Amino acid sequence: MTNAQDALAHADKLLAGRPDLALQQAEAILQVLPSHPKAQLIQAASHRRLGNPVEAARILQPLAASQPRAALVHQEWGLTQAALGDQANALVSLGRAVRLNPDLAPAWQALADLHHLAGDRTLAEAAHAQHLRAGVHDPTLRVAAAALCDNDLPRAEHLLRAHLRDSPNDVAAIRMLAEAGTRLGRDQDAESLLARALHLMPDFTPARHNYAVVLFRQNKGEDALREIEKLLAAEESNPTYQNLQAACLALLGDTEASIAAYRRVLAAAPCQPRIWLSFGHALKAAGHRAESVQAYRTCLNLAPGLGEAWWSLANLKNETFPPGDIARMQAQLSTVAGVEDRFHLHYALGAALEQSGDTAASFTHYAEGARLRRTQISYNSDHTHAQMLRTRTLLTQEFFEARAGWGHPDPAPIFIVGLPRSGSTLIEQILACHSAIEGTAELPEIVAIARDLAPVSEDRYPAALADLTPDQCAALGRRYIERTRIYRKLNRRFFIDKLPNNFVHIGLIHLILPNAKIIDARRHPMAACFSAFKQHFARGQHFSYDLTELGRYYADYTALMAHFDEVLPGRIHRVGYEGMVEETEGETRRLLSFLSLDFEPACLRFHENARAVRTASSEQVRQPIYREGLERWRHFEPWLGELADTLKGQAVHF
Repeated sequence: MTNAQDALAHADKLLAGRPDLALQQAEAILQVLPSHPKAQLIQAASHRRLGNPVEAARILQPLAASQPRAALVHQEWGLTQAALGDQANALVSLGRAVRLNPDLAPAWQALADLHHLAGDRTLAEAAHAQHLRAGVHDPTLRVAAAALCDNDLPRAEHLLRAHLRDSPNDVAAIRMLAEAGTRLGRDQDAESLLARALHLMPDFTPARHNYAVVLFRQNKGEDALREIEKLLAAEESNPTYQNLQAACLALLGDTEASIAAYRRVLAAAPCQPRIWLSFGHALKAAGHRAESVQAYRTCLNLAPGLGEAWWSLANLKNETFPPGDIARMQAQLSTVAGVEDRFHLHYALGAALEQSGDTAASFTHYAEGARLRRTQISYNSDHTHAQMLRTRTLLTQEFFEARAGWGHPDPAPIFIVGLPRSGSTLIEQILACHSAIEGTAELPEIVAIARDLAPVSEDRYPAALADLTPDQCAALGRRYIERTRIYRKLNRRFFIDKLPNNFVHIGLIHLILPNAKIIDARRHPMAACFSAFKQHFARGQHFSYDLTELGRYYADYTALMAHFDEVLPGRIHRVGYEGMVEETEGETRRLLSFLSLDFEPACLRFHENARAVRTASSEQVRQPIYREGLERWRHFEPWLGELADTLKGQAVHF
């Protein structure tokens, strides 16, 4: 027996690095001791690690039935089920394993990954915290991990910082502190901590995965992708890594590669509604409309109450809901409890009922969706107004004259700014049809630069601009050009950055990129504001969920643009959406003249451009110009008095 125990222990040690040798050892033991449970477990685990989960399942299914109290067996059975794409049963088996033994770190990690794939961030974070707890043995770290599990973040952070003062190179503690930072919204701190952990221990795979996620959340897609490629090099079939890879590729504008990556994920995890949803988004961006609808419908077949999938169908803008869909959405609204599902369903019902002509009911749903969304966000219109006033006070004509000639001279960027839903995507699509201009996306880099200039207090921006030197302005301009290069696939002379909210940063743009062009996409105040109000934005635009706040934001925006017209005359070219619709060729010629480019007839055939478009207007700009939407807001005018009064009170001219 002692020899058998020694042989089993040796096989167990071989599993991590040489599963092929572990398999040989386990099978040799089974020849002597047939049906030995431990040997069978090692045999099955070896097969899974060698990429043969089907054979592992053949061994594990009867073994799990005969060993109902064996935590390691149920852990391995769950890992194998996950490898086979059976996520539902994997959750059951892994849940049983951690109930039998709460210290099984691999089971908790797998549970975290499965919940993440399913889009349940709350359960994923809870399982991840348990994984951290199970993976440490130091008494202090176990207390800190327990605090993380209880979401007592201040206590966890205090314990971890105290521990790291004495043991600064403890990578487990560094990773745990990064986890606390992430949950507190301090992604930059978490990024630094995880980079340090990986410097100390480059093979620390869980930390590398955390690092990739934190980079992705900060829109650092290129950096995140490098980390994911390292993870996939060691475990190429891991659906969690593949899913993150697909999302990064989408972030970087490599839409077709993202679609291919999602196909690989779905081949391994076909029953995950959230992945079907993300797949649908990628297909929509690429213009694969029919397949996008099919992906959203598959998602809804798997999760009928997933409000975001209903809204994604509605957000195609010209999607006609078949009979029965409104009733299905209303039925789901009466049963789902989550606020996120509810507000998405309200927005989707608002769009469907607007399409059917029931304006009153449509507005009721839009308003309720906005009300629910507003409860989930922090926004203060007084703070926005104060920042706009600070900007206008600081950035005077004298301020810019004193800094004339600063910055990086590259003329390549074309910034399109304004209020969302004001025609910026149409302008971008028209310009992207010109042989000298490439359309990219709503790029995050200007916002990232502004955040780096004033990382602690919003009151430091734009005041921080006054402290910049000529060399710093040039360096920031170079940084922008270098970090946006990955989005430029066509090597054209000019490229478009279409983040509407960059209007707040026109002063920064002028300082660091004095030769960049700036276009202001403007629309009738009521049309622009109502179009934003009935749109649920995946991120940002927190001002858009209350009609009074919307009116104040529009007034602040137009006042700031008027200020820049005064202090930087001729720097900004304004394009009215209504003018572009009514006189497309004339407006296009004037726009290209501002850019010092010759007119090209292809710009008028913008709807034929097959480039990827990731905004809410993606389907609309794939059609010829249509005028029906110009006055659509007037159908809702009886319910927009609050907005109209706010705009008039803010001296906005219609």
